[in-house]
Amino acid sequence: PLPADPCLNGGRWMGTACLCPPNMDGPRCEFGATTINLTAELGPFVTMMARVTNRDFSEDMGDTSSPGHRRFAEEFSQTVRLPLAPRPSPPRTDPVPPSRGSVVVNYRIQLQPLPGNASLEHRALELLALANAASQPRNCSPSADGLCFTATSARAARAATPALNYTELCRRHAPANFSRFYFPYRTANGLLCVTNCTLNVPGSFDCHRG
Repeated sequence: PLPADPCLNGGRWMGTACLCPPNMDGPRCEFGATTINLTAELGPFVTMMARVTNRDFSEDMGDTSSPGHRRFAEEFSQTVRLPLAPRPSPPRTDPVPPSRGSVVVNYRIQLQPLPGNASLEHRALELLALANAASQPRNCSPSADGLCFTATSARAARAATPALNYTELCRRHAPANFSRFYFPYRTANGLLCVTNCTLNVPGSFDCHRG
């Protein structure tokens, strides 16, 4: 029999399977992802703000390493990921306490590079409208499954030159227990973080699922 929570590396047991954190893989979240795509890091982004009305702010939300911050960030990321297309990178959440009884979240949507004739400001307004058109729970009590929120602003920005070099960038995004195994691999279309277990890259070999 499996233990009550068989998931590793920060995975969460959902009753029938593990829900793995970003860039973790395997039935028990025991493996780092074969490839981490950081192409969006090189592209533009939209900074958005939303007010969540059916969750109370708690002091540990201000600590990014706390379980409370992590639980809220995961729930919020899953909520805003659904209505936004094409799929963004997982939003970076920064809960800020405006008042008792609600949570204001600043988050970033990373975009793929846009066509030359596309307006980044127009895309920001589209994302704001999509977020506010998303279906929400009928019951917006604090105990309700799902978040009730209103997106209040969206601001577009061009990508800045990364403060970290590509190797450091890969290690920041890779799972902590595996970060030393990842290295950057530039392609014609973007930036990947790979390991020697990634197929079809220089120096790769068969790792036999391990």
